[in-house]
Amino acid sequence: MNRKLRRRLLWTAALASLVLWLLWGNRAVTVSAYSVALPNLPVGFDGFRVAQISDLHNEEFGPGNARLLEKLREAAPDIIVLTGDLADSVHTDLDVAVSFARAAVEIAPTYFVTGNHEAGLADYAALRDSLLAAGVTVLENQAVTLARGADRAILYGLRDPAFGPSPALPETEEFLILLAHRPEYFKRYAAQGADLVLSGHAHGGQVRLPFLGGLVAPGQGFFPKYDFGLYWESEAVMVVSRGLGNSIIPLRINNPPELVIVTLKRK
Repeated sequence: MNRKLRRRLLWTAALASLVLWLLWGNRAVTVSAYSVALPNLPVGFDGFRVAQISDLHNEEFGPGNARLLEKLREAAPDIIVLTGDLADSVHTDLDVAVSFARAAVEIAPTYFVTGNHEAGLADYAALRDSLLAAGVTVLENQAVTLARGADRAILYGLRDPAFGPSPALPETEEFLILLAHRPEYFKRYAAQGADLVLSGHAHGGQVRLPFLGGLVAPGQGFFPKYDFGLYWESEAVMVVSRGLGNSIIPLRINNPPELVIVTLKRK
């Protein structure tokens, strides 16, 4: 084999490997499991498991989202939370979003809060009504009480500020879990009494650079502070999901979609 042909084959193999890696990095579903120790967690919630789906953007991972749903079943969560941008306002397919939510409800009680893309939908009311009909609890600046034996926790869903100004969080002595699409307001959430915050929106920075982290995130700009993972503010903890789908920027690099599983532990 002459040198020119060998070089061409090497370049072809390298290009094919790059394409396969990019495809895997946008179509695989990874699972990020966090064990979060919280000082104020009620005894009954020790070991409580939360599955977080964020920024699905009506994407499908396998027919009917079979691959994503299978990973959800394997995780055996106590609740499932949908932290915004379940549907996409640019390439909208409400049937995909609602179909996934309907299947999620069969796995565990499911709670939804809006993201900025829900605010941009031509008919958000149709999505909300369909989610409610499917058995999803839609929280728009509302709270529900979670019970584990004699212990209680408050789950509060903050409507995305694209719908209008956000109210203060409810004052409570109970442990407060906050579902809020946008992580950039973490200091505010912590100051208002949230113990655990579950957010998305940042898409992991879309492109993740070695040693530097995420490249860009809406609301935070370049090299965002809150791109994915765990963050602390005093005694409050925030989990930021990299999300699952894409929207305006159609490609993730070094940033595969993720299902987040959070196990609560007493500190």
